[in-house]
Amino acid sequence: MSGIRFDSVSVAYHGTTVLDSLDLTVEPGEVMALLGPSGSGKTTALRAVAGFVRPVSGRVLIGGRDVTALPPHKRGIGMVVQQYALFPHLRVEDNVAFGLRAQKAPRAGIPARVTEALEMTGMAAYARRYPRELSGGQQQRVAIARALAIRPGVLLLDEPLSALDAQLRSGMLAELARLHRELPDVSILYVTHDQVEALTLADRIAVMDRARLQDCGTPQQLYRAPRTEFTASFVGNANLLPVTVADAGAVFAGRPLDLDTGRAAPGATATLCVRPHLLGLGEGPNALRGTITEVQWRGSTHRLYVDVGGHRVKADLPELRETPALGDEVTLHFEPRDAVLLAAGVTDA
Repeated sequence: MSGIRFDSVSVAYHGTTVLDSLDLTVEPGEVMALLGPSGSGKTTALRAVAGFVRPVSGRVLIGGRDVTALPPHKRGIGMVVQQYALFPHLRVEDNVAFGLRAQKAPRAGIPARVTEALEMTGMAAYARRYPRELSGGQQQRVAIARALAIRPGVLLLDEPLSALDAQLRSGMLAELARLHRELPDVSILYVTHDQVEALTLADRIAVMDRARLQDCGTPQQLYRAPRTEFTASFVGNANLLPVTVADAGAVFAGRPLDLDTGRAAPGATATLCVRPHLLGLGEGPNALRGTITEVQWRGSTHRLYVDVGGHRVKADLPELRETPALGDEVTLHFEPRDAVLLAAGVTDA
């Protein structure tokens, strides 16, 4: 059984709606990331699939079967949470076997299933260790192995990397991507507030905010052509600048810009979205002239903050040999194809 469907699912706590009429489908074998700030409803959606919360309305389906009223242990899912939830008094192999024993799997087949799951996560050599004898990344691998041992059709990951440091997180992202390739039939619902994790792993991203689904699409769609200001600001970094649509392009801070304005009517207000790394330094198309207010060195890049007509514009540039000083006058530019005009409504970057 694979695939998840939210059919107008709403969840409320003490009369407060925390998930509002969610309609979303995770296809068999797909990795769907639920991305959003704290309190957006993403973890509640995952818990509704797991069976830990009961919707006040709507249905949850797994593999086409309505599981809304089923208890968690009858849903055939694997789940990994951010704090691992390993039993400290059990060895690794017994932690991994726990779900199989809870499901009353044939006793003779459990050792082979445990070995398979540990080998898949690179933890076979640690089978006899206790959790306290493992690093954070190793404990997370054991938690994933335990979830995979039951051979679930659906795998739920709730902020699984948030407790790891940056280097371990990068390595685990690669491991999760590899596992996905090795388990092409397993549907994965991945909850995170980290946009890098979502962009790296997900086939599609569902953007959540204030208990509602705001947007959904492939990482490339949401990053390169966001439909809303919230998506543009939450999926990647963005300059969101107020413009007025003109007969040929738009006007920002009194400067004409060459843009594709689509069907927007001349005189209408809109928001221009341009990613910081797509801005160049020096003269070019769509020049923005302003004053440097801040310079940040980030190793391989410099980030410049430039005041352009009272609006803060950020630009990520390859490491500069000569760093401009605060107060310097500079010109930034961008290609017309690198900008997106969003619907009316202004959010200053």
